[in-house]
Amino acid sequence: MSRHSEHVAGELPGTNASGRLGLWLCAAAVGALWSGMAHAQTGSSIDAAQRQRVEQQLNEIKASRQDMARQMGDMDARIRALEVELHGAAAPPAASVAAPSPAPTSIAAAPAGDVQPASTQQAETDLTWGRYEPGKGFVLVRSDLGEASFALVSYARYLNQTDLEDSYTDHFGRTIPVQPRQDIQLSKVQITMKGWLFDPRFGYNAYFWTSNSNQGQSAQVVGAGNLSYQFNSALKVYAGVQSVPSTRSTNRTFPYWLRNDNRPIADEFFRGSYTQGIWADGKIAEGLEYRVMLANNLSALGVNAGQLDAKLNTVSGALAWMPTTGEFGPLAGFGDFEEHQEVATLFGIHYTSSTETPQSQPGTESIENTQLRLSDGTLLFRNDAFNTPGRITEARYQMLDLNAGVKYRGYSLEFEYYARWLDDFSVIGEVPVGSLFDSGFQLQASAMLIPKQLQLYVSGSKIFGEYGDPYDVAVGVNWFPFVRKEFRINAMGLYVNRSPVGYSAYPVPVGGDGFTFLTDFSLVF
Repeated sequence: MSRHSEHVAGELPGTNASGRLGLWLCAAAVGALWSGMAHAQTGSSIDAAQRQRVEQQLNEIKASRQDMARQMGDMDARIRALEVELHGAAAPPAASVAAPSPAPTSIAAAPAGDVQPASTQQAETDLTWGRYEPGKGFVLVRSDLGEASFALVSYARYLNQTDLEDSYTDHFGRTIPVQPRQDIQLSKVQITMKGWLFDPRFGYNAYFWTSNSNQGQSAQVVGAGNLSYQFNSALKVYAGVQSVPSTRSTNRTFPYWLRNDNRPIADEFFRGSYTQGIWADGKIAEGLEYRVMLANNLSALGVNAGQLDAKLNTVSGALAWMPTTGEFGPLAGFGDFEEHQEVATLFGIHYTSSTETPQSQPGTESIENTQLRLSDGTLLFRNDAFNTPGRITEARYQMLDLNAGVKYRGYSLEFEYYARWLDDFSVIGEVPVGSLFDSGFQLQASAMLIPKQLQLYVSGSKIFGEYGDPYDVAVGVNWFPFVRKEFRINAMGLYVNRSPVGYSAYPVPVGGDGFTFLTDFSLVF
């Protein structure tokens, strides 16, 4: 079924809501008038013809209301049929289990003394304001002219870094202090409004995103979004802010990760981030999907337009093939909460190229920070990065990502390989290298110990770099107390050896060496 059909199916419940409300309010008013007239009969006479006319109108309104109740029942049946056609017998792909019916909220009251038929009473009870739909959040408005939904991503985090070493020494023998943390933060609040306007193919997405652990920094709050138009299933085009599809984690899999909103250090080291540009995605064939992007730079959050390098040459593309089932769970995310009963497989390839300058790189504490670093954590564009009187003022970044995964009956195993080239340097002074090559991998595995409730996972990654070979290992659990994917409690222990990445919103700082513990209470809808 097409995305257009999905919108049509979703429009049915609300298409005539205002008409039904007006009709019932009219019925209430007429009922109240009739009751008052009957009460006044003993004191004054009423014209028989007038009474007959009012009675006839009242009966017509009652009949219309009963007919409307039957139509609502037919529409509900049609919605269920369309949902089964779209998603099959299982729950919709955006959620692991079917959403429960919202609590009834009556929006019409029957006229005093009017006994309604049972079917009409049920129809009135079932009417609600808004509707929760997994993958969209709460649909606030739905009509022939458009749709608007509200969604939220937020989590509170307890972080304990007190076991980390208080300093580290880089490849050139320089000692840098490390300040371990122990705190509680409402780490992220992302509020999204999205939908379509005038034509279901014309979409919008607007959101506000905070990184509260960066309070006081210039990019602690970001307002962003994009506009889109879908020509068909093979081509949807966008303009605005989006993540560069450089690795699997930046190819719109968030927030369906095993580790709540934190990546293994290899993924964090090699990836791009959020930027502004144009992009397209779609299905080439069943189980074969693509995404390509032309953008300003690798990471535009915390970078103003005047700091960009005036070279629109950031290009990124991703191709995902899911040969066995044609899908890999919601957003092709990590882990098998959905418990595939057939073996689901994924193979992906990503390539990204971009020319970067110091000005086009974000500040070290910018929201969703990503920067070009050496494998010991040294910033590439630092004045004395190589411990010589010189610095790099421009570099070309190229990165290849290969990934594969398998899911079956609550188990998952997912692998990713990275290769990064830095070259075409423009330099001031003396720099001892003309190019750099680093590679690495990550491996993540998970098992649903209790279906839909308790998940155990392990993850690890390693970087093979010219200035060090850091690695990390993590063990964690995800508990879903409501037996739904939208809310979870994540507890994780993380060991890092000389982390080359880090900032306030990440569980470890640059140079972090030792054990870190964190617990997240995460809400996503």
